[in-house]
Amino acid sequence: MRVTAEMSLYPLAGQPLPKILSFIDTVQRDARLEVVVNQLSTQVRGELRDVMAALTTAIERSFGASGSQALVLKILNADLPIAEPPVLEQR
Repeated sequence: MRVTAEMSLYPLAGQPLPKILSFIDTVQRDARLEVVVNQLSTQVRGELRDVMAALTTAIERSFGASGSQALVLKILNADLPIAEPPVLEQR
């Protein structure tokens, strides 16, 4: 099953940027996934088992390496085109 996930990592202590970039780098290293990074979040697209495996690795590394962090994660059971801006329709 293909899924699209969006996540944002919030380190709660220390310098946040190195922790966020390390987390993103871990996810991006998985060649099975399509990853798009923007100013507010990171979006990932791929097979559910691959997405979850990459996220588990990134979470374990990040949470184990430094202080308290919050990860906000949304997963949609659809294969959205994350490299394209969304098309909004007026009603």
